Amino acid sequence: MIRYYEQTGLIPPANRRESGYRNYSASDVHMLRFIRRGRDLGFPVAQINELLGLWRDKSRQSAEVKRIATAHITELREKIDSLEQIASTLQTLIECCSGDDRPDCPILDDLENTADRQQL
Repeated sequence: MIRYYEQTGLIPPANRRESGYRNYSASDVHMLRFIRRGRDLGFPVAQINELLGLWRDKSRQSAEVKRIATAHITELREKIDSLEQIASTLQTLIECCSGDDRPDCPILDDLENTADRQQL
């Protein structure tokens, strides 16, 4: 992941030792921890890049940071709602399936019927 962060410009390319190994400064490690925490909170790389810029800018306004975090939590809640709907539908299908030796299966029927209605 660290190379990816270098390639995307989140962190500057690391200095190299004579052996060719990357050498990270304490500042680089601190920045990597910042990025890691952002990823742990589910922020996409583009938003982490924005947050890094704000973090570095000591004249920043916290309103901008709050705007980014608020937009992110709105997206997370929408995803949670969508996942809850999917889980509810799947639970209903599971309850309708007898799960025995018979070949009929409402889960497969739903997958087939929905696939027929959807465009690729």
